[in-house]
Amino acid sequence: MKLIYIAQEEWEQGYLKDKLAAAGWETAFYAAGDSAALAGDPDAEALSIFITTHIGAAELDKFPKLKLIATRSTGFDHIDLEEAKKRGVAIASVPSYGINTVAEFAFALILALARRICEAHNRVTNTGSFSQDGLRGFDLAGKTIGIVGTGHIGVHAIKMAKGFDMNVLAFDAFQKEGLDKELGFTYVPLNELLNTSDIVTLHVPYNPHTHHLINKDNIHEFKKGAYLVNTARGAVVETEALVAGLMDKTLAGAGLDVLEEEGDMQDEARLFSLPHPREEELKTTLANHYLIDHPRVLVTAHVAFDTQEAIERILDTTLENVVAFGKGAPQNVLAPKV
Repeated sequence: MKLIYIAQEEWEQGYLKDKLAAAGWETAFYAAGDSAALAGDPDAEALSIFITTHIGAAELDKFPKLKLIATRSTGFDHIDLEEAKKRGVAIASVPSYGINTVAEFAFALILALARRICEAHNRVTNTGSFSQDGLRGFDLAGKTIGIVGTGHIGVHAIKMAKGFDMNVLAFDAFQKEGLDKELGFTYVPLNELLNTSDIVTLHVPYNPHTHHLINKDNIHEFKKGAYLVNTARGAVVETEALVAGLMDKTLAGAGLDVLEEEGDMQDEARLFSLPHPREEELKTTLANHYLIDHPRVLVTAHVAFDTQEAIERILDTTLENVVAFGKGAPQNVLAPKV
């Protein structure tokens, strides 16, 4: 059996090579961005990728024997699931590598905003001043936090919030019976959560139902002076709506590990050199600059998942997914069911 593995970092090969070989897999390792990785292989039965690699019909055409795509992520919007299903290609993901990791990062952003940590640090390092003027923050204890999404990460965020003695509200399209009583929070409709939460943190997957979940129609339903934290996916929040909420001070600030058009933010030269620029994409990118420059908005580079322990959990689960599939007992399979 042959696996094509597109690595994000060089050390992944050393971590996995012997383990895959022991399980009977011949593995060809490629670096991310190497065009040879997706050039095609008539013998490859499995492909392992990260979210930076898109797989659609054109890519699948080059792997006629492909039976498995093992994505090293929880999300899978970088893969054309319908096209994979048509061809009988199973998709295996890593459903829970970052449960505590992402929740911890969300609270890192919350604490940094609440206690003005970045501003305090920058004042000392940039000016040498130890003045406390303008750096007064606020306690988390007693505040109301709204947690949108009660999957694995959202549940961990609820537990952390309870540890800070916060009042917890949650919204989920598919409420988990008994979970609210077990953890001591209250399920409410989304508009009520926005109306009454001092901090709103997003922990939902990205799909057609969550696209622009926070948008121009509900941005002004936020409690005046609230903070929004997004460690999920950028397009869960409509950028122009977020900017509007910040400009009119509906929102006091935001912590953003993801931006709606973060891919294009990495390649603005391409965006501005298009013969006919896409107006909406351009407006979103320019709005992102406002977010980056806003004094009460923290923007990080999609790193909420990125700890050594979490990456090793990703690799370990991916290895298990590939080995299990090779043994005819697939696990963590999304679509099609095999």
